Amino acid sequence: MNGPVNIVILTGSGISAESGIATFRDTGGIWEKYDYAQVATPEGFAENPALVHEFYNERRRGLAAVEPNAAHFALAKLEAGLKRCGGRLTIITQNVDDLHERAGSIRLLHMHGELSKVTCCGCDEVLKWREDISLETSCPTCKSAGTLRPYVVWFGEIPRFMDEASDVIMGADLFVSIGTSGSVYPAAGFVAEARTLGIDAMELNLEPSENAILFNDSRYGPATKVVPEWVSEVLRKI
Repeated sequence: MNGPVNIVILTGSGISAESGIATFRDTGGIWEKYDYAQVATPEGFAENPALVHEFYNERRRGLAAVEPNAAHFALAKLEAGLKRCGGRLTIITQNVDDLHERAGSIRLLHMHGELSKVTCCGCDEVLKWREDISLETSCPTCKSAGTLRPYVVWFGEIPRFMDEASDVIMGADLFVSIGTSGSVYPAAGFVAEARTLGIDAMELNLEPSENAILFNDSRYGPATKVVPEWVSEVLRKI
């Protein structure tokens, strides 16, 4: 792997699990404790916005108690190394946490939104937000009360940055999936898109994903081990 290299990485909840952020579909995950239809759908929000706010307030508060792990820092190091050599790293993340940013990553597409932001249903403003939200909270922009909602993509809503994701995959030399189940679409379809374009694809995961057969290379183990090891190999070759 010599010269400029463009790498696109898809990350899922597995990369943040070792930082203490609960996954969704694993044993003991979030959807075993909560009914997603009540807390992660537009219908659930319309029926009981107070419950939805409580769910996301708790998760937002939890961000303050966790830190990026070695896998997050390794990807930030890879981005800087590729940039120095004229290459590019783009991370497409399904995660709504901010651990990639806090580790130093810059080129990010949050396809499922961001927990540390809110949006106003009245004026469509998107705002950075760290505090709790209630039905009495007013939008700082339009001053309307009760119009704020978490800036996350719920079930039944269209993920963000899909066109941008397709564009960066089309220009990639390598597609890498880290910590994903391979069961959530459209993200699970990115590897097929890459392989159709003749782009090599690698899976770094705790165990084989549901679409593992589509990858032509794989490494399995904890993200804090396999990701830094792989990044070190890439940086030695560029």
